[in-house]
Amino acid sequence: MRIDIITVLPEMIEGTINTSILKRAQDKGLVTFELHNLRDYTLDKHKRVDDYPYGGEAGMVLQIEPIDRAIAYLKSQRDYDEVIFTTPDGEQFAQSTANELSLLNNIIILCGHYKGVDYRVREHLITREISIGDFVLTGGELAAAIIADAIVRLIPGAIGDEQSALSDSFQDNLLAPPVYTRPADYKGWTVPEVLLSGHERKIHEWRLEQAEKRTKDLRPDLSRKM
Repeated sequence: MRIDIITVLPEMIEGTINTSILKRAQDKGLVTFELHNLRDYTLDKHKRVDDYPYGGEAGMVLQIEPIDRAIAYLKSQRDYDEVIFTTPDGEQFAQSTANELSLLNNIIILCGHYKGVDYRVREHLITREISIGDFVLTGGELAAAIIADAIVRLIPGAIGDEQSALSDSFQDNLLAPPVYTRPADYKGWTVPEVLLSGHERKIHEWRLEQAEKRTKDLRPDLSRKM
């Protein structure tokens, strides 16, 4: 997989993609990240990529010209399955979205910034708009990093135990069950006996029961999707 990220602040993403699972996935040749500074694609001599919005609204807006040039350049090099724009008013990012995107070959993520982007970008250049939640960030860089992390860890070989990713919260609209490790008794706080029994079927049933209970108690909205 190849993920190209277009941003005005590449340094905000560099640390994330060069750490932990994302770095190991790159070292294994499972994913390639390319960061593109939007300022490299403007013709403005001052490297300016934003301007005031028509109509007099407060704030600055990313211009269409450098974004179009960046996306056009990347598309001239290869085909892309999705061109994603990170924006608070996009579709809500979920585990199912990560699962779907992890199966693609090449994607572009455009990071929103300032007051947003010239709307013509969204009308003509973007194939998918994604939000990580109903709140506003300074820019879409953190959202892009989150999306990238959620996608890459699902690629076979990215993490040591592939079954671990399949048992994460939100797979099948369930929260993960409680997990415990040694010691089995700490200050009188004990691990459930069933987990110490070695009985695989009973352990599986217990985990499913706990996952369903936690989902019902903590995220009833997910329970309604089951």
